[in-house]
Amino acid sequence: MALSSHDAFSAAGGGSGRRRRYGRGRRGALSEINVTPLVDVMLVLLIVFMISAPLMTAGVPLELPKTEAAAMQDQQTPITVSIRADGAVFVQDQPVPFESLSPRIKAMSEGERAKPIYVRADGRASYAVVAQVMGSLSTSGFSSINLITDTGGPSSGATDQPKAR
Repeated sequence: MALSSHDAFSAAGGGSGRRRRYGRGRRGALSEINVTPLVDVMLVLLIVFMISAPLMTAGVPLELPKTEAAAMQDQQTPITVSIRADGAVFVQDQPVPFESLSPRIKAMSEGERAKPIYVRADGRASYAVVAQVMGSLSTSGFSSINLITDTGGPSSGATDQPKAR
């Protein structure tokens, strides 16, 4: 089998007068991006965030009552007071006796009476305990006391706009 001079030089690495430009080999540059590793990393991050998101809520486990109220917009970092079903009171994650609740909240607010206080009470907690805690906070001079509930409870039949008759 006879080879022409062009075939012989190209097979041996080339000695012809033409040189390849820009250091490219036989193939052109790969212009497509392989997105498979990117998708794999994003799915792993999604799973990590889905698992860790429920763990970032307040530290005292409660079963909040459900209401039809919408979620509130956060303006400041609130002080959270939690009341368990057995009547135990917690400020943030620390248990606090009822007698020292007001001084503890005053110390945490640093004289800022407009700082929001979120009261999270278990749905099975005694109404008397919840009322005492909210009364204590109110008489301590705090005006922004919010009772936290879960959404999706039974509807009272209220609508957004009254119907015209």
